[in-house]
Amino acid sequence: MNEQALILIVDDMPLNLQILGNILDKNNYRTALAQNGEQVLNFVKKKLPDLILLDVMMPGIDGFMVCKILQQNPLTCEIPIIFITAKTEKEDIVKGLECGAVDYITKPFNSKELITRVNTHLDLKTAKIKLSQKITELKQANATKDKIFSIITHDLKDLFNVLLGFSEELMINMNIDVSEKKDIQIIQQISQQGNNLLTNLLTWSRLQTETINFQPEKLNLFNVFAGHISLETYAKTKNIKIYNNIPTDILIFINEKVLNIIIHNLLSNAIKFTPKNGTITISSYKKYNKIETLITDTGVGIKPQNLDKVFRVDTNYKTSGTDGENGTGLGLILCKELIDKHDGSIWVESEENKGSKFYFTFPVYQLN
Repeated sequence: MNEQALILIVDDMPLNLQILGNILDKNNYRTALAQNGEQVLNFVKKKLPDLILLDVMMPGIDGFMVCKILQQNPLTCEIPIIFITAKTEKEDIVKGLECGAVDYITKPFNSKELITRVNTHLDLKTAKIKLSQKITELKQANATKDKIFSIITHDLKDLFNVLLGFSEELMINMNIDVSEKKDIQIIQQISQQGNNLLTNLLTWSRLQTETINFQPEKLNLFNVFAGHISLETYAKTKNIKIYNNIPTDILIFINEKVLNIIIHNLLSNAIKFTPKNGTITISSYKKYNKIETLITDTGVGIKPQNLDKVFRVDTNYKTSGTDGENGTGLGLILCKELIDKHDGSIWVESEENKGSKFYFTFPVYQLN
């Protein structure tokens, strides 16, 4: 019970004010009195009551209008208003609730019922205030987390870009023996894995907070796949051949950054689980009103019992690559969420020790 709550009683009949005041006083509530709508509006300018018991039929501004005015004011719209009136018609009850009142009690009323309703709505108000405060605290904490995450991500991406740039330059321009070249390749591979993980984590965070841009655009699928030259270096370390068999005239409708994230993760995954001297083949074709794309590898495959785990966030499915590459499993989960957001679908067919086929679809780009 909100024993220290202030309740404003509004009625043009002094006897009614006295009866309601006595009931509330016996239940340890503080009370204030008003006999018309003007007095109510003047009272709330000076002090905000915790709840208002409001009559409907009063001289001047009636109770319905008072309720509307209070509901339209940001300073008073959260005050619970309970109508107490002799107007018992259903139309009046509906009108009162439509004005913004939380309850409607008809006269004559039962004092125990009145107190129960008052207690309930004061408790609800208290719970609402606490919930609002908690939401504000969570928003502030989330904003702080996002800011820190953004700063860390920016600095780490700069670090990985330097590592990748220098290792690439060493591979191209330095006269080094085979063992040193292999060491640099390892540095480059680990840096690329770290950069990929960071990119996935950033995208995942933005996806969960709905701050990622999903504005679709017309894209040539062959060209987008061909633009992933950086993965060729990774494939060459394992002597894996990548064949892009996508027709050059296939157009899809999707955000380009999103598509690049999906392609990068699926190709990286195929390279990761394909042993040395293997192949990866990319094909695409129109099927009904969708473009279906297929990435086929000659990798280690996936066990039948694990096929339903690779796209699920509620499982802890992750395995090492054929060269011991580490992974979190986040890449495929991220692909599914991004594809789902674009009205597409993704699935996998696989046979252990023979390879996997990852399919994904997107809507066909329609000329206007």
